Amino acid sequence: VEAGIARVVVGSRDPNPLVHGKGNAFLRQHGIEVTEDFLKDECDKLNPIFFHYISTKRPFVALKYAMTLDGKIATKTGASRWITNEESRNFVHVLRNRYSAILVGIGTVLADDPMLDCRLENEKGERYGRNPIRIICDSDLKIPHLCKIVKTAGEIKTIVACLNRERTSLEAEIFAEKKAALEKAGCEIVCMDADSSDEYLKSHVNLSELMKILGEKGIDSILIEGGSEIHYSALKYGIVNKIYAFVAPKLFGGNAKSPVGGEGV
Repeated sequence: VEAGIARVVVGSRDPNPLVHGKGNAFLRQHGIEVTEDFLKDECDKLNPIFFHYISTKRPFVALKYAMTLDGKIATKTGASRWITNEESRNFVHVLRNRYSAILVGIGTVLADDPMLDCRLENEKGERYGRNPIRIICDSDLKIPHLCKIVKTAGEIKTIVACLNRERTSLEAEIFAEKKAALEKAGCEIVCMDADSSDEYLKSHVNLSELMKILGEKGIDSILIEGGSEIHYSALKYGIVNKIYAFVAPKLFGGNAKSPVGGEGV
């Protein structure tokens, strides 16, 4: 208004009901012509995380994996380094810097002992970027206390999601001790009820409920970097908004794991 601008062209509208339309109304009240919804779809696609989170109150979820030409994510022995190349791996760290959190299953932690941090470097070899919040789906708190994630939980925010379910008195005692030790190490423990609607899902963390909980914590986006089982669960629950699939010109053959487990449908 002070600059004397005569016309404003708007692509996206703010989905936040607290501010929706107020800016445009203010401009019109001061005699400025406002054209709304110009290339709206194209503009909305520039910021999918914000629009999804504001409208659903749940994180925007992306699933990432690397596979061979015959759709394998590891050899029969479980070896998976390296399927793709350095350029692909660098882009993964760009994604980790972009998304608020990274999510894996306990199987990935036990197999790889990953750090799940962001390791972007500039031309001088200096680290930059931000580490995502680390989320581990671990129904029975099997995560080792000496793994890299637990040992650095005091430095990088870490959430471990587990299940409330029937346990013997001894199992319950062990579970409580594990929970206390993880919390002392700096992990935040989120316990939830099992999903009894499906034989497979009832033994795994309810990802739909977890997304609701994480959304309430202000986490607007999640990058899933797990194995075939956590990928299947995420797709089964219908929480995946986007997939980053890296395809390498290699062949493994045999019965090695594919990116998505489950029933085959």
